[in-house]
Amino acid sequence: MITIVNYGMGNLGSILNMLKKIGVAAQITSDPAVIAQATRLVLPGVGAFDAGMENLERTQLIPLLNERVLEHRVPMLGICLGMHLMTRGSTEGNRPGLGWLPAQTVRFATTEPGMKIPHMGWNRVQGTRSSPLIDDLPEEPRFYFVHSYYVHCDDSRDVLLATAYGSSFTSAFQRDNLFGVQFHPEKSHKFGMALLRNFATQVQ
Repeated sequence: MITIVNYGMGNLGSILNMLKKIGVAAQITSDPAVIAQATRLVLPGVGAFDAGMENLERTQLIPLLNERVLEHRVPMLGICLGMHLMTRGSTEGNRPGLGWLPAQTVRFATTEPGMKIPHMGWNRVQGTRSSPLIDDLPEEPRFYFVHSYYVHCDDSRDVLLATAYGSSFTSAFQRDNLFGVQFHPEKSHKFGMALLRNFATQVQ
């Protein structure tokens, strides 16, 4: 069972529907008792960094999520804003992030002609190392992106996927049981299905 954390940000229904489409049991909840029993967690999110942290603080779920993720090592997948919140902070806002990953969320800084911010649409990803999250993806994997900020990892060994948009940026990371993806797997057809299936069945 995959538990999608509801903190009032993100397209929760789209993620749930995609998981159901591939035959994976999932639920959306903000109930601490349910999250305390979760075996896999998803932290979604669309919107601004500070608003995301404010909403998480309002739910009073942060101590429980810290316990589940950092102490009990429950696999956690952050999607888009959810990925950003897992870092120590963002240049978009002033609030500290969850600090689970030694990384900072930063805005695209480019003056290249024709490059638009936000980065929006389909783009290919390049694996930088093996991981159960991305092993056996369909050939030439590509995903759907909508973002103006991305995660810069302190340790390059945490980078799982890279994407070229002007320069190369981190489009997925993994550190132990922590996973983050910048793109939207729930909008990425067969590629997103494969990644979510891997998270549900291959990640330990």
